Amino acid sequence: MNDALVNFKNKITGYWSTRSRKQKMIMIGSTALVIIIVMVASFFATRTTLVPLYSNLKPSETGSIKENLDSQGIKNEIADNGTTIKVPQESVDTLKVELAAEGIPESGSIDYSFFSQGAGLGMTENEFNVIKLDTMQTELSNLIKKIDGVEDASVMITLPDKGVFVSESAGEASASIVLNTKSGYKFEESQVNSLYHLVSKSVPNLPTDNIVIMNQDFEYYDLKNENSSFGSAFQSQNEIKKEIERDIQRQVQNMLGTIMGRDKVAVSVTTDIDFTQENREENLVEPVDEENMAGIEISAQRINESYSGDAAENGGIPQSEDSADSLGSSYVEGTTGSGDYEKTDETINSEVNRIKKEIVESPYKVKDLGIQVMVEPPTADDPNSLSQQSVDDITQILSTIIRTTIDKKAVGEELTDDELNQKIAISVQPFNGKMKISEEENASSLPIWVYIVGGVLLLVIIILLVLFFRSRRQRDLEEEYYEEVEEEAQFQVPDLNKETESEASLKRKQLEKLAKEKPDEFAKLLRSWIAED
Repeated sequence: MNDALVNFKNKITGYWSTRSRKQKMIMIGSTALVIIIVMVASFFATRTTLVPLYSNLKPSETGSIKENLDSQGIKNEIADNGTTIKVPQESVDTLKVELAAEGIPESGSIDYSFFSQGAGLGMTENEFNVIKLDTMQTELSNLIKKIDGVEDASVMITLPDKGVFVSESAGEASASIVLNTKSGYKFEESQVNSLYHLVSKSVPNLPTDNIVIMNQDFEYYDLKNENSSFGSAFQSQNEIKKEIERDIQRQVQNMLGTIMGRDKVAVSVTTDIDFTQENREENLVEPVDEENMAGIEISAQRINESYSGDAAENGGIPQSEDSADSLGSSYVEGTTGSGDYEKTDETINSEVNRIKKEIVESPYKVKDLGIQVMVEPPTADDPNSLSQQSVDDITQILSTIIRTTIDKKAVGEELTDDELNQKIAISVQPFNGKMKISEEENASSLPIWVYIVGGVLLLVIIILLVLFFRSRRQRDLEEEYYEEVEEEAQFQVPDLNKETESEASLKRKQLEKLAKEKPDEFAKLLRSWIAED
């Protein structure tokens, strides 16, 4: 092991000693430059850049947000006399969504001061406002896309014009948002409330009443106000009515969208709901054997009396032949003198079906239903490109949905085809107001210093490779030179095994060798000899 280390050390020492001063300076400078670049890159990579999360906060809310961040172990910093809180740059978007889901903050707004750093001195106020508005829309769209169930979001913000006088109160902003949601995903009430809260706090002076949110299927997401009484009859009934209409609309939209294309069908549903609720109790008595109108015999008593002899007296109460008492007894009148009589009593106890029903009617019934459908033909400018057979098929589908949805008791009779056609409206025309949702995602750009460091590292690597190959080539040339020298030395060493040659023969061989290897020098030697002679 020690010999290997010594050999390695000797090779390094020998390699270093064979380098020129210029090469040594280049190698030392390159190594120092690489070390400095690595240290600088490590510093920037590990340094935490804090940016504003919220500004214009109340001190109480700043404290609650800081407590929340501290509990999660997230580094934060308070600035601007406790009205601004800063967090690591890579955590800003995630924290905005998470805090908005918890309803934090009640005051304040998201800080957009970072975009003013790129504003030039010659930029006008209008240009600055356009850049500010575009930045707000882009940042808000990126925030919304981080919510579960949202694939893309298109945001349109309208900011109020500033008043000429300072005393004039600032107007309210408004926002319209179109979400491209995942197929079949349904937002919970808490998610919708969080979305409204996030949008409201992302734009200054934007109340939730001025926010409109819908998805690509034209379904609206309404904010549920926790302070209002949702237990009231009107609000609960209105929610049920909207839910029924949305379910039917979604069903028709998905079905026709699969056939015609989702961007070629628009559906609207209107309903008439009966919210009359009835609670009643029914006590019914029914025979077990409905055919014979008879019950089950649980007990029976029959008494038969008969007498025959002389001087039989009349007995009982004379009755007609068709009459019978409640006990089922009968009497046959005897004659005076000798005679007989017979008496039969029959008592039967029967059990019937006694049914007790406590009926609670449905809290709502669909009394009437109307479906309006707008279809864009395959060739938008040619309404005749949609065949009448397709229109009839759509009508048949909608008729089936209406027939199965409307309560049969509310209608009373089966709906006729004419009545169903009156509840369906189909319009075939081009859609001039299609809403195009951009599916391009903003690619995250790396900081400029990353490209600079990468370029410098690539340049250093290229220089080191050039020096390495150059030194290797020079080393190979030196080895070839040493090998030639050794071969010449070995050739000039006399062979001890051979007999000792004379001086004349040795000179002759040397001259022959000189003539073969260096004929020019041999020629010069001959000329000098001839000149001397």
